[in-house]
Amino acid sequence: MRETDVTFASGDVTLAGTMAWPDGDAPFPAALLIAGSGSLDRNANHKSLALNLSRDLARVLTDEGWATLRFDKRGVGESGGNYLSTGFFEELADAEAALDWLGAHADVGPIVAIGHSAGGLQAAELAGRERKLAGAVLLASPAQDGEAILQAQARDVGEHMVPGPVKLLLKLFGTSVEKQQAKATARVKATTTDSARMGLTRKNVKWLREFIAYDPAPALRRANAPILAITGAKDIQVNAADLEIVAAVAPATTEVLRIHDVDHLMPPEPAEISRLKKYRKQLKKPVDPRVTDAVVDWLRRVPLGESRAETGA
Repeated sequence: MRETDVTFASGDVTLAGTMAWPDGDAPFPAALLIAGSGSLDRNANHKSLALNLSRDLARVLTDEGWATLRFDKRGVGESGGNYLSTGFFEELADAEAALDWLGAHADVGPIVAIGHSAGGLQAAELAGRERKLAGAVLLASPAQDGEAILQAQARDVGEHMVPGPVKLLLKLFGTSVEKQQAKATARVKATTTDSARMGLTRKNVKWLREFIAYDPAPALRRANAPILAITGAKDIQVNAADLEIVAAVAPATTEVLRIHDVDHLMPPEPAEISRLKKYRKQLKKPVDPRVTDAVVDWLRRVPLGESRAETGA
């Protein structure tokens, strides 16, 4: 495997990333790797939390003969722009720009998009547009609108992670984790600026507003490429039951897979319940091989049609 640093334009912003190339002769099938929510770099790392999912996926895929492109988000790493003013749909435009750049590369053949969490929403959108994608992989990606996802997360936290005495205290004050989340969501929806102070930190509320309102179902229905959706049974950020929605609305070529003892970050999770406060410990583990094996198996079976570069689409 060899890696090269690259740059490409998304509107008036220059984004930076890494191309990983397998051994052998070009052209190669290629995967566009799209990270989840937050100020993540090309490896899917936050400055205080190293996920490394995109980096690890790139290594697995190059061993299988696939080239990969992963990139820093706007305002992160070596990419231009300002992260705090970047909305959900601007991130989608950046993913489109990355796909266009990849499709125009002389050494690239058929392309799949692989997205994690909110990045999976972007991969589904790309599959639902007029593009010659060979397929899309959605890892721990929601299938409901953002507001429903946030409320489901709050419900799970309230049921499984709040100690009994705290639950009693919340009840005495006439509130709950779900009610607090609903209030927070309402505050975000009432904002009109790109960023705003929420609690002790400044948040990218433009992205949150657009995410809260976004429903992935129409894109899934429009998908004109095979889809593989994988979610861990112990995911506390995206309920694995969302796979049923994907299977119901996406084309018949869609495959869904629920993997036991895997959480949102995609490493193995033997504990009865995955807990956010243990994420840092979880990240010391590699991606569960059942996840990467499933992706590799699907890529071996997916029909690789003509590339966008060949068709001029």
